[in-house]
Amino acid sequence: MKKVIQITTALLLLVVVSAFTNKTEKEKSGYKIGDVATDFKLENIDGKMVSLSDFEDAKGFIVTFTCNTCPYAVAYEDRIEALNKKYASKGYPVIAIMPNNTDVKPGDNLEAMQKRADQKGFTFPYLLDAGQDIYPQYGATKTPHIYILEKTKTGNIVKYIGAIDDNYQDASQVKNKYVEDAVDALLTGREIKVKETKAIGCSIKV
Repeated sequence: MKKVIQITTALLLLVVVSAFTNKTEKEKSGYKIGDVATDFKLENIDGKMVSLSDFEDAKGFIVTFTCNTCPYAVAYEDRIEALNKKYASKGYPVIAIMPNNTDVKPGDNLEAMQKRADQKGFTFPYLLDAGQDIYPQYGATKTPHIYILEKTKTGNIVKYIGAIDDNYQDASQVKNKYVEDAVDALLTGREIKVKETKAIGCSIKV
């Protein structure tokens, strides 16, 4: 009986330790400000494979995890397009990535992405993270979730993580344009004042 109790206690302890370890690893996962983001190769809506290294003249990137089906992502579509139109020519193009499991969210599959991009007239790459390998590397948890990267000799450095701005409901009521402020700072050689904010959106579907 004593041996059974010892074994049971040991198993319970193992479960507790494993749960704590998994939580700790999850909390530590993803990029932090100052990290070097690795490149990727993902399929674009035009069928071509796209990598950050394809943009030889870029000074950096506005990497945007987004989708078709999340109301928050839909609310930000026009603003994401506006960011690309404003900053792509200045060296900071938007690179949009759809991270959801399309078995769970068929409205986010490649065909749906193509249709949505055509309807909205997206001018930026809209890539499918088909294996769901890239968003965990970044640590993205929401759609939309933004990562601003600055291209340097040592790689693409993460300079900002979080939300596009402070009002997803009404673009006319935005007081803080986090992404614009960050990119403007990078373009003029200034320190980014707000480097990290909480991303507001739908959870990424796995």
